[in-house]
Amino acid sequence: MINDPLLKPYKIKNLEIKNRLMTSAHEPSYAENGIPKERYRLYHVERAKGGIGLTMTAGSAVVSPDSPSTFGNLHAYKDEIIPWLKQLTKECHDYGSKVMIQITHLGRRTNWNHSDWLPVLSASRVREPSHRAFPKEAEDWDIERIVNNYAEAASRMKEANMDGIEIEAYGHFLDSFWSPATNNREDEYGGSLENRIKFSRMVIDAIRKSVGRDFIIGVRMVADEDWDKGLTKEDGLWIANKLISTNQIDFLNIIRGHIDTDASLTKVIPTQGMPSSPHLDFAGEIKIKTKFPTFHASKINDVATARHAIQEGKLDMVGMTRAHIAEPHIIKKIIEGKEDKIRPCVGATYCLDRIYEGNEALCIHNPATGRERFMPHEIYIKNNIKKKIVIVGAGPSGLEAAKICSERGHTVVVFEANHSPGGQINLIIRSQRRKDMKGIIDWRIEACKKNNVNFHFNIYATKEIIEKEKPDVIIVATGGIPNTNILEEGNDLACSTWDVIAGTVHIEDDVIIFDDNGSYPALQAAEVILSKGSKLEIITPERFFSPEIGGLNHVIYAKKFIENDVIITINKRLKSIQKDGNRLSAIIGSDYSSKVEKKKASQIIIEHGTIPNSELYLQLKKESKNLGSIDYDALIKGNLKENVVNKNGKYFLYRVGDAVSSRNIHASIYDSLRICKNL
Repeated sequence: MINDPLLKPYKIKNLEIKNRLMTSAHEPSYAENGIPKERYRLYHVERAKGGIGLTMTAGSAVVSPDSPSTFGNLHAYKDEIIPWLKQLTKECHDYGSKVMIQITHLGRRTNWNHSDWLPVLSASRVREPSHRAFPKEAEDWDIERIVNNYAEAASRMKEANMDGIEIEAYGHFLDSFWSPATNNREDEYGGSLENRIKFSRMVIDAIRKSVGRDFIIGVRMVADEDWDKGLTKEDGLWIANKLISTNQIDFLNIIRGHIDTDASLTKVIPTQGMPSSPHLDFAGEIKIKTKFPTFHASKINDVATARHAIQEGKLDMVGMTRAHIAEPHIIKKIIEGKEDKIRPCVGATYCLDRIYEGNEALCIHNPATGRERFMPHEIYIKNNIKKKIVIVGAGPSGLEAAKICSERGHTVVVFEANHSPGGQINLIIRSQRRKDMKGIIDWRIEACKKNNVNFHFNIYATKEIIEKEKPDVIIVATGGIPNTNILEEGNDLACSTWDVIAGTVHIEDDVIIFDDNGSYPALQAAEVILSKGSKLEIITPERFFSPEIGGLNHVIYAKKFIENDVIITINKRLKSIQKDGNRLSAIIGSDYSSKVEKKKASQIIIEHGTIPNSELYLQLKKESKNLGSIDYDALIKGNLKENVVNKNGKYFLYRVGDAVSSRNIHASIYDSLRICKNL
């Protein structure tokens, strides 16, 4: 008897899903020209290996050429997609997981200036702020054509042996007809709700005719746009019941909100510091009122909440999408009684911000995601020869190195100059909103303890201390220090963002931050300054603000800056700082003009990344076997080679993370994984 509600199977028609966990449709942007080749396939197969009941591919696969990819979408309108999807489906089926695909016409949620340069479509000529295109109002021949495109795409998915399809209807073409915010038509597709869902019903009817009665069809639909311009909950419930009454669909996947701006999107897909599972009760209400199979996903990041959703009958299938990006083996670890070993999703939303900025999805602290061909999610094989490995530094990169090396069976010793682990993450979590980032450290510390890693805190490791350990391998993960020495003059008059975040300097009444990094430290320092009630201007040489921060994470900072009258100045560069009585003068130029201006402030903060703490590395380098060198060609392919270039060397030496150069958490952890997994 299965007692865990998450492990109970669920049946829709003739399809039995082995458990209640799924990933909702999302586009990791691993496709090649719209085709899900090896990287895409291995990403989903890894989740199947991890025991997931249903993996929903694509987010979404586009059905027409005039719905050009905007997130690396799959091309469901191409016949050549069939064999690739067939292989993906087969390999997931081999592990007992079911596979569906979400299909869509993006409507106005894309742009015209790439791919085939066709005009963007919507129900009416209402522009979506996020993608900025001015859409054409769909004509009768567009509607007829796209109905056929949906039917043909669904037929391809069935031919690929997929277990079903999900039709996307939130923020895309179909529901642009539903919503009064985007539909001001005066023809048969406008006006009443009955008219506004006519096109969707035509699509569903055509798909059902194309795939037959047994094939699973669902709709991921917005049931309340949470917007005075848009659909109400009553509208959404009416639409849901109307779609159900046709007997043409098999499940609903419920969404609440609208996604036409970054700010509104974060309410649908909450980021760090925002409430978890904000729409779970709403989705449960729709399930109760419709008495219909209901799926849902929105920041359900922990097993306890997912279990509650099923146990209380709120959902039939629960989506843990970002959680599976961080940890693809959730079900496997539940079954094995190893829930404590599940890598936590820390809510950083690095994955989605990368997608929305046109990059592939990556997890902030699982660098194996999307790299399954070369990188392991778990270390199962111990090394034949047990080595002594000394790691200097217990930040993210040092702890990842310690975890991986100890899992390989090596003897691992870690030296840390501070009294506790964490490195720069200890600064990050000073922001209450970002406290979940501590999970990156805590998860690795627990793994290291179980593997008997020997930690030495409050020790500033010297060359002599390290050599006494007689190491076979030394990994330097000493991080960096703030780089404020970038001005023509007056560097000594500036503070660093670390000073502000750590609380080691008094915050003055009016402050300038010069942000020449464009990432989180300047923004976190700005939050601290505003909390003191100070006046603030942020100056950056960039042509747009904070380029290293994605749109979703930008939202909460933008809100705070607007509400506190922060001045944002782009295209200008701090050249120098001068004393001006009891105040400071910032001498400001730009990369575009010789014009120079002077601004007074009581305090000036500089953010220019970090300088590597490389002194220890350089001291150790000359007595290492590899002289610190790494065969990059081998490393890129996932196979570190030991370069012996100094026959008199005593040990192999590597450095990782910010000890190499100023980068980010993902880069530092990836450094350690790919160096250490084969040591």
